[in-house]
Amino acid sequence: MNLFEKIFNHQIISRLEDSGTFMVTSHERAWLKTMLEHPAAADAFTADTFDKLRSILEPDQVMDTSRHLIEKARSQEKQVYHPLLRPLRRHIMNKRGIRITYEIKGGRVNTGHSGFPYKLEYSMVKREWYLLWYHTRHHAFMSTRLKKIHSVAAEPIEPSAAESILKKIGKTLESRKSEALIEIVRIYNAELSRILYAFSSFEKNVEYDTENDTYRVRVSLLGDEMEYLLSKIRFLGKRVRVVEGDYLKRRMVEASSKALERYGVFPAD
Repeated sequence: MNLFEKIFNHQIISRLEDSGTFMVTSHERAWLKTMLEHPAAADAFTADTFDKLRSILEPDQVMDTSRHLIEKARSQEKQVYHPLLRPLRRHIMNKRGIRITYEIKGGRVNTGHSGFPYKLEYSMVKREWYLLWYHTRHHAFMSTRLKKIHSVAAEPIEPSAAESILKKIGKTLESRKSEALIEIVRIYNAELSRILYAFSSFEKNVEYDTENDTYRVRVSLLGDEMEYLLSKIRFLGKRVRVVEGDYLKRRMVEASSKALERYGVFPAD
């Protein structure tokens, strides 16, 4: 692939992302059709959406997993879908208030607290869904596991109050954000798609230096996402290096030093 093709492909992908459009391969369509046969699929979508997906994918073949996947011994599976996902998503979309009953540490239950739902977030590390919401009485931004929520009901809220809360949440999250700059080692440019996929769950911006033929990924994230980002950087290994981000650099140095010591190789002073 020549330099022009690299720049052109990057520009096309960026514009598609900005417009909310994404490309789907035949393998991805086959995978989706296969996943729709899972018992949890009917509960994860509304009936109309479920039927529409099945209709669109009707010409596609299901993925043949018998020859490619072997199930080995594993720990107990956690169900990714949760019954509260759909009603909470509706409340968030419609900017409704909520009355929530949830469990906190020690098993104590807080009953009937008023709040405003902001976002549903899935932790790839803990493999659990969380509700990010604003506690209107305590004026606090909360994060609660869905499995700890006993009940949720819609509660009326003035549109002006909802907009005011959204602004407060935006400022709170912005103050907690940090950035990291990760450079793709040039000889691995051919693996750009795979590397960017590893960072797909993060808010990011890709920069391309035409003079040095180098890609850099600027990742914006919250403090509690650092460990997950570190796991992705370790997974990519020598393909990437951290250019900016003192915490990430320090943790990578610590991990590298421990690995060298484990194998009897000590870094030079």
